[in-house]
Amino acid sequence: MTTQTARATSTKAAGTGLRPSGTRGRRWWREVSWRYLVAVVMIVVCVTPLLYVISASLNPGGTLVGSNDLFRTVSGENFAELEARGFWGWLGNSLVVCTVTAIGTVLMGAAAAYAFSRFRFKGREQGLTGLLLAQMFPQTLAFVAIFLLLLTLKDVFPALGLDSLLGLICVYLGGALGVNTFLMYGFFNSIPRELDEAAKMDGATHTQIYWTIILRLVTPILAVVGLLSFISSFGDFLIAKVVLQRSENWTVAVGLYSLAADERTAPWGVFAAGAVIAAVPVVLLFLFLQKYIVGGLTAGSVKG
Repeated sequence: MTTQTARATSTKAAGTGLRPSGTRGRRWWREVSWRYLVAVVMIVVCVTPLLYVISASLNPGGTLVGSNDLFRTVSGENFAELEARGFWGWLGNSLVVCTVTAIGTVLMGAAAAYAFSRFRFKGREQGLTGLLLAQMFPQTLAFVAIFLLLLTLKDVFPALGLDSLLGLICVYLGGALGVNTFLMYGFFNSIPRELDEAAKMDGATHTQIYWTIILRLVTPILAVVGLLSFISSFGDFLIAKVVLQRSENWTVAVGLYSLAADERTAPWGVFAAGAVIAAVPVVLLFLFLQKYIVGGLTAGSVKG
């Protein structure tokens, strides 16, 4: 009697499209559970180095080996020593350079993308291809030429020559086009041209259309390009090391490298404290622009 009842229940469940709870449980373990496992593993992989660095920054012993026992000692001595090392000056230089570079990159890239998207002129396709090909060669390949160029400019324009923050900004802006223009170009193409035509009928010029209509509609991609430019220039070491000579002009990347240049005597606790503080501006900027990031990176691929 029990066997017949079980068969009837199974037949009824099959007839109604329902599956036994055991089948659903096995399917969940087979198709879904591994995703949670991968997520947990990735969280551990990402969070562990962060905890290690924070623990090292709070350890007054000054060694990374002593941080194996996380947060065994908590002290603010390493953060207090940053002032004597000149860290806050490095951070200020980095913020100035990265902010100006990000703003300049956005303005230059947006202007170029608008021209390529809205105007039809001779050499347009060749120009886009040339920008893309130019970005295949990183700026680091030309650091010798950059050094010699700025060294020569220093005799004519000292403010734009070697060991100048303005010179470093100009070097960064020299490679601002290319990929950034292509990102913006795809986004600009997704903006209907009917908006331009309607504004022209109302008597608006190209300049008014660009500044008052188009730029407001492409805010997500502007935020993304600005964020990427800020992060890339903030973490750059090689070009900044070549251009900047005096310690008071160093950026954070160059300054922190100077602390860890000699691994035998490096104050690793101070280095970790500086790394923790240096990460704060990037994290805050990322959180502030987070709502634009997904839309800015994906919307430009709708129409090319």
